[in-house]
Amino acid sequence: MAVQISPSILTADFARLADVAGQVAGVADWLHVDVMDNHFVPNLTIGAPVVESLAKATTLPLDCHLMIENPDRWAPSFVEAGAGSVTIHAEAAKAPVRTLREIRKAGARAGFALNPATNVQDYEDILSEIDMLLVMTVEPGFGGQSFLDIMLPKVRKAREMIRKHGGEIWLQVDGGVSSRTIERCAEAGADVFVAGNAVYGSDDPAKAVRDLRAQAERAAS
Repeated sequence: MAVQISPSILTADFARLADVAGQVAGVADWLHVDVMDNHFVPNLTIGAPVVESLAKATTLPLDCHLMIENPDRWAPSFVEAGAGSVTIHAEAAKAPVRTLREIRKAGARAGFALNPATNVQDYEDILSEIDMLLVMTVEPGFGGQSFLDIMLPKVRKAREMIRKHGGEIWLQVDGGVSSRTIERCAEAGADVFVAGNAVYGSDDPAKAVRDLRAQAERAAS
């Protein structure tokens, strides 16, 4: 597995997003953008226009995580805005296969996210339609939450499913990922790590990314 780090801007300074992106340029693999609508989750963040502006301001590919109602309607617009990866939630999508195919057709990687209470085995048949499976390790909606250790068996099960499927599918974890938890996630089979506070709450975001990568690579080897 090739370890990838995707710093989340959720807890960063939204008035300085271009600078925030620049702090991890050259060391991170992606920039994770949490799109929340105050309906699917109880928080409101940004939409496609901000994603479009951010895409022009950074060389990092954008990893857009749609925590919104009706992602079937809105997902393609985030690809058009410049996202390199767009993730929709199993709990929100009404026509997930069609939407995932539209994301891919538009030119981005298609991600599929599962809330903590959602059974990963129920979605084994959809693996052929995705490029990345996201296992939420907190309840979605807010940054700075504590990691849910009870999700580690689910991460392991997801990795088993991916191995059985045989495709080149990334396994992402999002929520409470830090120097205290990333090794457990890597040992469980995750290879893409979203980290918000652990990166942007540090004095040196670039060093934080390098340190997290080193920890994950040691655990995965």
